[in-house]
Amino acid sequence: MPKQNLLSDNDMSDLSAEIWNCIRNEASKEAQSEPILASFLHTTILNHENFASALAFHLSNLLSSATASALSLREVIDESFENDSDIIDTAVIDVAAIRDRDSACGECGTPFLYYKGFHALQSYRVAHWLWQQERVELALFLQSRISNCFGVDIHPAAKIGYGLMLDHATGIVIGETSVVGNNVSIMQSVTLGGTGKDMRDRHPKIGDGVLIGAGSKILGNINIGEGAQVCAGSVVLSDVPSHSAVAGVPAQVVGKPNEDMPSLYMNQQLN
Repeated sequence: MPKQNLLSDNDMSDLSAEIWNCIRNEASKEAQSEPILASFLHTTILNHENFASALAFHLSNLLSSATASALSLREVIDESFENDSDIIDTAVIDVAAIRDRDSACGECGTPFLYYKGFHALQSYRVAHWLWQQERVELALFLQSRISNCFGVDIHPAAKIGYGLMLDHATGIVIGETSVVGNNVSIMQSVTLGGTGKDMRDRHPKIGDGVLIGAGSKILGNINIGEGAQVCAGSVVLSDVPSHSAVAGVPAQVVGKPNEDMPSLYMNQQLN
């Protein structure tokens, strides 16, 4: 994936340690309180030395099939992690984003273990790396497995930043030439789609801090400005100004979000 303006090295190191320790501590407590999950938690988290090892193991098992074993997928995932450290850094930031924004989740281990939006996003990051290496067929194979396993369809050529939350995630579609900025929150059944049969740049560009409500359809090579809010069920066919809120079919500006970065607060109400 393209290099991002991630946290400083010290801040990233601190956050990585915080998230990994949080995941391990939660897993250790759950293994004691729920013996039926002990084997799963030890195999998936507690037996691993670091976040990257646990993530590679977990994703490979979730994505495996009769035609692609977990072991073979683990090798591909490990290769991507080793060659692009940003993949792991963004995964750590994504966990923190979910913990901080999702009212149903105040933990780190829950999204890591159980949230298919998180799993789909991290698997996409591996597919995107493969796409950049011109390993197109394997990237498309992973896209298919992600869609089948998690109900999320992200083209491996799409460009996606860090700090994303795909909330519930079912039915999200992100097209080939889409660009999604940093610290964006996307609800279920959202489409970032193209129009017509033009194979050139044809998908939306989503700015930093945008909140996209459930069931929204954003179509064409249009810009959704920084800090904008797309209300649930909207069909967006034209540019959306920064720090504005749009709603309706077709969507029109109806006000402003309550915050400059609505994705961080998940407030669906408007000023």
